[in-house]
Amino acid sequence: MDTLSEVVARLSSQRASFSGLKAGGNWAVNFPTPGGIRFGAVVEGNGWLEVQGEPVPIALSEGDCFLLTHNRPWRLSSNLALGGTDACEVYQDAVGGIASLGDTVDLFLIGGLFTYGDDARLLLDGQPPVVRISTRSEQAGVLRWCLERLALEYAGPKLGAALMTEHLAQMMLVQILRLYQSSLGASPRSWLAALTDARLVPVFTQVHAAPARPWALSEMAELARQSRSTFALHFKQRVGMAPLEYLTRWRMDLAIKALKTSDSSVSSIGQALGYQSDSAFGSTFKRQMNCSPREYRERVLHTTSHKEPSDERYPAQQDPGQRH
Repeated sequence: MDTLSEVVARLSSQRASFSGLKAGGNWAVNFPTPGGIRFGAVVEGNGWLEVQGEPVPIALSEGDCFLLTHNRPWRLSSNLALGGTDACEVYQDAVGGIASLGDTVDLFLIGGLFTYGDDARLLLDGQPPVVRISTRSEQAGVLRWCLERLALEYAGPKLGAALMTEHLAQMMLVQILRLYQSSLGASPRSWLAALTDARLVPVFTQVHAAPARPWALSEMAELARQSRSTFALHFKQRVGMAPLEYLTRWRMDLAIKALKTSDSSVSSIGQALGYQSDSAFGSTFKRQMNCSPREYRERVLHTTSHKEPSDERYPAQQDPGQRH
């Protein structure tokens, strides 16, 4: 399994929700921070996308897709000068998860939200706040197909719609990341771009396959067919962190997954990741996560046991398979 597939497959979505927006005339909707990976796909029409902190608005047209990877408020509109309506108001009367604004349909957008929590650190760190991909490009045929299928799933209730929608959305996520990766070229300090670096691919493959191995910098450099000093500099320039720091980061991501999804003891999780003592594992985890492994597990269990349906952030989205 390649590194991107491995990282995406390892993610365990705490919540996946989907919705649509049909808007016409003069309109604007202000959205709160996504609280996860938010994607949008324009089925028809056009509009403007603005993300807090980004100086240039993005023009969206039919077939465009976008990812919001940072927790920043954002906005969709037909006119950049409009004040905008709060998204909670717009979606409180949504039917089948699709909100309507205005008497005409100048924009039909399908959106999804994946909440991964700490699982997505490696995937999202270093990514720009907004990733926009046009499905009009020849390379975006998979996106066009997924978009068409999503529109059909939303057109009416079908058996298995909930599962179809989630898997289609994940396919779109991977394809958008692929297309974004191919556009980066030799861009420095990007984990996603580094995945195609011929020198580093063997390093990623081996380190991910055997995270518990007591890796030395010289062993990684040998895989990359570079000297230790050249490899260390090259890796940091491409990935944004030192090779052994990356190894620790990958181990901690695996520890997070195990603490959340397994009943294994903290000690056995640490040993499985190559730590010879509980104190070594605990101190490394605390440096990364600002809490001990045991405290992290207790926090996750507490959050899960106290989560209510009303905890959903904007909007009150309905699964397309739950329509009446």
